[in-house]
Amino acid sequence: MLDPALKDQLRTYLTNVRQPIELVSSLDDSAKSMEMAELLDEIAGLSEQVTHVRNGGDARRPSFRIVRAGTDVHVTFAGIPLGHEFTSLVLALLHVGGHPPKVDEDTAEQVKALAKPLHFETYMSLSCQNCPDVVQALNIMSVLNPEHISHTAIEGGLFQDEVADKGIQAVPTVYLNGELFDSGRMSLEQILGKVDEHADTKAAAKIDAMAPFEVLIIGGGPAGASAAIYTARKGIRTGIVAERFGGQLNDTMAIENYPSVSHTEGPRMAADLEAHVRSYGVEVVLGQHAAKLVPAEQPGGYHRVELASGATLQGRTVIIATGARWRTMGCTGEEDYRNKGVTFCPHCDGPLFKGKRVAVIGGGNSGIEAAIDLAGIVGHVTVVEFLDQLRADDVLVDKLASLPNTEVRLGRRTTAVVGDGAKVTGLTTEPREGGDAESIDLDGVFVQIGLLPNAEWVKGTLEVSDRGEIVVDERCVTSVPGVFAAGDVTVIPFKQITIASGTGATAALSAFDYLIRTPAPEPTAKEPALAG
Repeated sequence: MLDPALKDQLRTYLTNVRQPIELVSSLDDSAKSMEMAELLDEIAGLSEQVTHVRNGGDARRPSFRIVRAGTDVHVTFAGIPLGHEFTSLVLALLHVGGHPPKVDEDTAEQVKALAKPLHFETYMSLSCQNCPDVVQALNIMSVLNPEHISHTAIEGGLFQDEVADKGIQAVPTVYLNGELFDSGRMSLEQILGKVDEHADTKAAAKIDAMAPFEVLIIGGGPAGASAAIYTARKGIRTGIVAERFGGQLNDTMAIENYPSVSHTEGPRMAADLEAHVRSYGVEVVLGQHAAKLVPAEQPGGYHRVELASGATLQGRTVIIATGARWRTMGCTGEEDYRNKGVTFCPHCDGPLFKGKRVAVIGGGNSGIEAAIDLAGIVGHVTVVEFLDQLRADDVLVDKLASLPNTEVRLGRRTTAVVGDGAKVTGLTTEPREGGDAESIDLDGVFVQIGLLPNAEWVKGTLEVSDRGEIVVDERCVTSVPGVFAAGDVTVIPFKQITIASGTGATAALSAFDYLIRTPAPEPTAKEPALAG
């Protein structure tokens, strides 16, 4: 099943396995079971430390456990973890085999301290770029604390009866001890925050103990990462706080317009950025989001950033790079049916709607690309566009027009998402200029209507535009001295990765210039003297 190059790569990875592992498969007579057996035989043939055992007793078939021989340490995959989940498979082999996960010591100890039974089940799609983060986080937890934690990753496309019975219409969807736990991308820190009632207190205490930074960056996307690299290379004490590293990159399937990188995927670029940033000793705080900015009382003084967890960080300069999020329709039923048929990721959730009727809201490049992708999976796609013409590039519009199972409805406003309480059953639209409403019977709605800046938390403190974006000049300077902003959260036009990275560098150099030109205040017990 694996091509020669992938086999060679996997063989190299498996040299890091320190303890013998068994691949315990539970198979039946299906073609998928044959595929799984072939894959596991190939993996076992790449290392003397790996054995394939065909005597598993799991009810889900095909499935397999990766077990550290003679111990309770294991993770389970129900389905064949290829596609985006191949990395999850490789990491599971290494971690179960004794290679330590890349988790900071405090987080690892927090996982090990959990003393209640936690059995997680993650329904995922092999085409979902959000799923691996969740699968890998839960696998790590089960390896670190096998006495109390276990995890099974379930390929939704292979176990469709379970998906239908549970009404799952978005991935990843996680169940804990048989009950719905959460859906969507989650980091290890975020999962811990939900299962450890003391997580916020522990995280806040750790953050509060941090010394002030010379440059405090809010946001871990391309703008924030670029800013951190530039300031750290100047020898400036730099910190980053973000909910997740990579920002919108994690939701981007393919990147083909970044100079010198002909093709990559968003999650891979996010991981590369994080590794680059950490290589300079930047302090990275994840699983947190900013709630309030309190400007310094005097030039060169310390700005405070209050976090939603209750913790506070300080910096002589602050660079805001909080990016943007998906814009919602704002219509009746949208929130009620979010992840029950209303979704924002065609790559992640498209396979769950195989053969069904769906709508794509939005006629820009993102919307038409989504419609084209979905047309190869679902039964029928209806594109609903507010304007009287599609805004996407001509090549995309022509491609869409060539597909037999698509249609476009122009000049229409979405007024309601309709459902039966458990899932979406339809959509109601009306002419933009007013007129009779129209109902469309369908099973899913993919929203692709642009982005909103994540700047609400600084309104009233910094100047923002009528679109809610932070106002900056050509040097990324905001209306408050010592506070800078970069990337999609600002008024800078053209929301692109390259531009965000460039503005991050600009903000970093502007912050450096501010620091060397502005005298620092006298240090206090809480504000130690910092190198300039």
